[in-house]
Amino acid sequence: MEQLANIKSIFPGLEPELLQQLTDKAILKEVNEGETIISTGQYIRSTMLLLDGLIKVYREDDEGNEFLMYYLEPGEACALSILCAAQQEKSEIMAKAVKDSTLMLVPVEQTEMWMNEYKSWYRFVVGTYRSRFEELLQTLDSIAFKSLDERLLFYLKRHLDISGPRIELSHQQIAEELNSSREVISRLLKKLEQRGLVTLHRNVIEIPHPERLI
Repeated sequence: MEQLANIKSIFPGLEPELLQQLTDKAILKEVNEGETIISTGQYIRSTMLLLDGLIKVYREDDEGNEFLMYYLEPGEACALSILCAAQQEKSEIMAKAVKDSTLMLVPVEQTEMWMNEYKSWYRFVVGTYRSRFEELLQTLDSIAFKSLDERLLFYLKRHLDISGPRIELSHQQIAEELNSSREVISRLLKKLEQRGLVTLHRNVIEIPHPERLI
């Protein structure tokens, strides 16, 4: 009952019967910070929902360079895991735990049944696709139409929305995700600090006035 109540609080839009099935059918998986959850070329057999923690979903090229696609927060599902599982296709993305996390893995045959049986699950899946599509459009816009310093501000705003005004990232991590160099990112962050938009510490960036970053 305690587990059901917890799942209900995280996924409040799902019907009671579906919440019970989710509790009965899903497999809980604990993952540690830094652990890879999905790899490129892997077949995905389950839909991945997040109960607790933070997951980074990204692309990686042959040289190990990363392109951040989106973050998965509690109460959300990985749209690409739903798609790959349903189509029985290999993954084109990577997923890694940014924090210690708790996943719910639901077999694909179960989620396919729920699409027909439960309107709340249908709405949840469609809403997941829509929100990820909109987020990817914002990311593409930042790459196609903005300079690197504008992309950095967009990147920091994204992390501000997720983790609050204390962002635990190294300059090297930011450089990898923005496909730049650590030296360039450090220089741009120093300029932002001079403008009073950030305060820099070792592997930590503080946003003292979040409203000014928007």
